[in-house]
Order: sequence, then structure tokens, then C-alpha cells
Amino acid sequence: MTMQKILEWTELKSERDRLKSEGKRVVFTNGCFDIIHIGHVRYLREAKALGDVLIVALNTDRSVSALKHEGRPINPELQRAEVLAGLEMVDYVTLFDQDTPYELIKLLRPDVLVKGGDWKREDIVGYDIVPDTRSLPYIKGISTTEIIERIKGAHG
Repeated sequence: MTMQKILEWTELKSERDRLKSEGKRVVFTNGCFDIIHIGHVRYLREAKALGDVLIVALNTDRSVSALKHEGRPINPELQRAEVLAGLEMVDYVTLFDQDTPYELIKLLRPDVLVKGGDWKREDIVGYDIVPDTRSLPYIKGISTTEIIERIKGAHG
């Protein structure tokens, strides 16, 4: 079941067209999701509540390395994709290798575009395409970077 949730862009576009014809409200978000933590789970649950279907676009290993410091991602892209697909609130996962998911957002035209509260609406990639773009509340003190630093501190 989990692997059926992980789709290529063309498969996802066909699925999006089917969902649209059924009147389903599609929510889109994206990110690295390197080490899944409670902040991610709460965020994804809240995102899913904004519609009927939640699509998560996942940065590939190459794009995570370009965005983050050396040594990231911790977990390889296919493992990150499978973990996301295993969450009940996530309906579909797709990978993107570009610096931003702009082309994917343009292709899918979701009904709602969501990012975490550390993003201002006007800074969210794709807000010019999706009128219903939202920045969800950010949970302070919970981040992958902070988890990695705590692990390093425990072994330092």
C-alpha cells in the first residue's frame, strides 16, 4: 500500500485530474522531511484537515544537500518517501530534484498550498499560482537540525 502512494509526476498529474473531476480538494506541501518528528506529524495532520487529499513533494537527496549544510540529508530520499507514505494523513508523495517545487505546483494546480509557520505567505514558492496559500503555525523548539545537534552533543 505504502509504495502505491509514491508517484512520479505524470502519474500524480493523472491522479490530480481524477480527483478534480470528483470535486476533491487537494492540499500540497513540500519539504525535506529528513528526520520525521512530532512537529512534522502535527503539521501534516493540520495540512490534511484543509482538504480531502494531501500531496507531499519531497526534496531529493541532491536538492536537500544544496539547501542544507554538508552531511544532509541524514536519510536517503527513498527511505524518507516511504516513511512519509506510511503516515495515514499523507495520500501521495512525489520527489522533486529542482531547487523549488514551482514547476510541480504549476503542473498540479492544487487547491491549497501549505508551508510551515517559519514561511511568510509571500515567500512561499507557488503562492502566485495557488490563491489559497497558507502558512501553518510553527512549533518552536522542534526541528530536525535541533535533533541532530542534540545527538551530536550526546556523543561529543
